[in-house]
Amino acid sequence: MAWRRSANTPAPVRRRPSRHGRHGREDRSPVVRPPLPPLDTRAERFDLAVGTAAEFLRSAWPELEDVSFEIADLPQETDEGGIPRWTALPTEKRIIVYRLPIERLGHPHRDDDLHRRMMVEGCVFRAAAEYLDRDPWDLGPERFRYF
Repeated sequence: MAWRRSANTPAPVRRRPSRHGRHGREDRSPVVRPPLPPLDTRAERFDLAVGTAAEFLRSAWPELEDVSFEIADLPQETDEGGIPRWTALPTEKRIIVYRLPIERLGHPHRDDDLHRRMMVEGCVFRAAAEYLDRDPWDLGPERFRYF
């Protein structure tokens, strides 16, 4: 005889539906995660600082409009003064800025993003000044006049 529920047997208790399915895979998180901030690397920050300084110099000095500002990791060789931070090649209309010597050997007086960016921009200005055979302070004269 098959088992039968008698009239006085209580009804089964309904359980809440589980979050997890048969294999633990229901109600999974969506495929697309919430937006995360973009990755910001030192190399990207360096490229941005060199690019903005180069664009400023190109707009201020017509002699630099056709000059190619390039970024390399390291120089091919050292010179008598040590490891160069940049190379200005007027005959080729190129200025090469070396990222690793500037980042590793430059010592800003404060270790924060603003001062590191100012150090990079200063190297770009000095490289452009060497290319133009001028003083770096002459490249942005209106920028430093506060009177």
